[in-house]
Amino acid sequence: MRALWTAASGMKSQQLNIDTVSNNLANVNTTAYKKQRVEFKDLLYANLRRNNGELEAERPVNLQVGHGVMPGSTARFFTNGGLESTENPLDLAIDGEGFFVVQGNAGEQLYTRDGSFKLSVQDGVSTIVTSDGYPLLNNENTPIVLEPGMENFTVSELGVITVENEAGEILELGTVELVNFINPAGLEATGRNLYRETAASGELIPMEEERDTNIRQGFLETSNVQMVDEMVRMITAQRAYEISSKTIQTADEMLGMANNLRR
Repeated sequence: MRALWTAASGMKSQQLNIDTVSNNLANVNTTAYKKQRVEFKDLLYANLRRNNGELEAERPVNLQVGHGVMPGSTARFFTNGGLESTENPLDLAIDGEGFFVVQGNAGEQLYTRDGSFKLSVQDGVSTIVTSDGYPLLNNENTPIVLEPGMENFTVSELGVITVENEAGEILELGTVELVNFINPAGLEATGRNLYRETAASGELIPMEEERDTNIRQGFLETSNVQMVDEMVRMITAQRAYEISSKTIQTADEMLGMANNLRR
C-alpha cells in the first residue's frame, strides 16, 4: 500500500525537522550562531491519467498521486543577532553584514562572526586568536601580533587597530579584515562557529572602508534564534509526525481488514 511508504517519508522528514529545531534551541546562547530551517519538497508522482493527447482534450486536469516528501535543504539565516556588552576590549561584534577572517591549522582561511577573541602568548609575543587558537587576520592576511610592552588595544568602528607602546606613542597595527559573500547561505559550517568558502557561496568580497558595517569593541553578537518561534516549529513538526504515524496505523488496519475478508 502506497500510504505506508508515503507516511513513512513524512515521519523521516519531520524527524530531521525536529533535529534541526533542537540544534537551534541548543545554540540559543552560542555567540553569533545563525539559525537553520529545513525546507521540504514533494517526491515523484504516479500519473494514473494524463490530460494530454487529443483523446484526452476534454479532461482539463491530471489524475496523479504523490509518493511523499523529502528534505530539500537546510537554509541558514544570517540576520543579525543582538549586541551584548562585555566591557572586554578583545571582544568584537560585527554590526551589519560580513565575517572575520581567521587562519586554520593548515593555513587555510576560515570565516566567523564570533568575535570573542583571546590573547595567545608565546615568547613574550601576543597574538589575537579565537578560543581554539586560530589567529585573527588583518587586511594584509597576516596575524595580528602585539609586541612586548604594547597595551591599550583599541579597534575603531572601521576596524583600525591601535596600541600604545612603552614610550606612550600610539601605533597602528593595520585593520581587522572583514569580508562578505554573494551567497552567505552557501557557506559550509564546519563547527566551532566557523565557516568555509564553497562554490555555492562564491568567492569572498573584501569590504571597503565606506560601508554600512561597523565593528563594535567590547560587545559580542548573540544568537539570532527566537525561542518562541522554535517552540512553535517544534510543536508543528511534532503534530505532523503524529499524523503521519496515524496514517500508517490506518493503512495497517485497512490491510488487516482486507487480509481477513471471507467469502
